[in-house]
Amino acid sequence: MALGLLLVATATAEPLYPRPDPDPFYAAPANLAAHSPGDVLEVREMPPLILFPGATVRQVEFRSNDSHGAPIAATTTIVTPAGHRPDAPLLSYQHFINSLGTACSVARRLYEGDLNLATTAPVLNVFLQQGWSVALPDHLGPQFALGAARLGGQVTLDGIRAAKRLPELAVQGSPVVMAGYSGGGIATSWAAALQPVYAPELDIAGAAIGGVPMNLVTMAEAVRHDPHPAFGLVMAVAIGLEREYPDQVQLGMYLNARGLAVRDAMANSCTNEILALGANTGVRDYVANQSLFDWPEARAVVEQNSLELYPGLPQIPMFEWHSPTDPLIPVDAIANTDRRWCDAGVQLQTQRVSAPEHLSAALIGAPEVLWWLSARVRGEPAPTNC
Repeated sequence: MALGLLLVATATAEPLYPRPDPDPFYAAPANLAAHSPGDVLEVREMPPLILFPGATVRQVEFRSNDSHGAPIAATTTIVTPAGHRPDAPLLSYQHFINSLGTACSVARRLYEGDLNLATTAPVLNVFLQQGWSVALPDHLGPQFALGAARLGGQVTLDGIRAAKRLPELAVQGSPVVMAGYSGGGIATSWAAALQPVYAPELDIAGAAIGGVPMNLVTMAEAVRHDPHPAFGLVMAVAIGLEREYPDQVQLGMYLNARGLAVRDAMANSCTNEILALGANTGVRDYVANQSLFDWPEARAVVEQNSLELYPGLPQIPMFEWHSPTDPLIPVDAIANTDRRWCDAGVQLQTQRVSAPEHLSAALIGAPEVLWWLSARVRGEPAPTNC
C-alpha cells in the first residue's frame, strides 16, 4: 500500500480501538460484573480442524479482568483429543498473537489457515496424541491490547479457571502446565508471576517460556534512533498500550500525520500486515517530536508491563529458553530476570539455543520443552541450573 494512500482525513489523536467483532458470541453479557473471574459465560462447539485430526474444538467465553480490575469478557479455544480420558493433562498454550484486530483471534486464525499457527500445530499435536487437552486463549483481551502484559497473564489464568469449571471438558482434576513463545511467552511468564496473588487456588505444575521480551522499556529505547525491520510490532505495542491505558498513554498526541495514518492502518491488522506496514522504519518517521520518551505517565505504564521490573516471583517450576544472539529482543533483560529469579529460589532451568534469529529459536527449543512439560505433569522433581 502506498504511504500516500494512508494519509486519510479521518486520522485522529484519540485512542483508536479495534472494530467490534460482528459475531455475537464475543459480546459481553449485560450481567458480566455479577460473575467472578474465570466464570464461564458461553461455550460452543466448533467445526473439526484439519490441523488437529479427530479432536473436538470448543470456544469458551469467560469473565476476566482488565489491567485496572474492571470486568471483561475474554475467550479461549480448547482442543480435546479423541478418546480423551477425564483428568488427563491440560496445556494452556499462549500463541504469539501479536495483532490488533478482532479478526486476529486464535479461533479465526485457526480456521483461516494462519501460517504461524500451522507451524505450531505439529508441536501441539504431540501433546494431543498423548491425550492432553490444549487451551489457546485470546490473551490480548477483547480490545486486542498488545503490550498489556499484566492483562495477558490474567486472561491466561482465568482461561484455565474457566476450563476447570466446564464439566464437558473433563479437566477438573487435570495437572496443568503453561507454555508460550515471544508475545505468547509474555502472557505465560506474567501468568506464572501473577498466579500467587491473582489465582492462588490454581495448582499449576510448571511453565515454559521462550524468547520473551522481558523489558518493554529497553525494547523501545533500542529502536529510538534507528529504523528496524520489525518496527511495526513496536508501533503496535504502543497502540495496544494506548487502548488499555488511554489516560496515561496518549500516543496520538505525539504522532505526526504519517504516524496517525499508519496507526489507523494498523488498528485492525494481524501480525503480517503490521510487520509490512512498519518494516524498516523507526520512531523518527512517526512522531512530531521524541518527548514521548520522557513522558512519565506513559513510561510508568511501560515499566508496569515489563517483567524484569516486576518484584513478584513465580512459585512454580520454570523453563526459559532463547537465542543469546536474538536481534529482536533485549537478551540482557532475560539474563537479569533469570538471575533475579534464581537468587530468590525459583526452580528455574534455562537453555540457550543456537539460532540466528527470533522465530527459529522457538522450534529449536521445542524438543526440550516437550520433555520438560511432560516431566512436570508426571510429578518428577523440577531440574534447575541456576
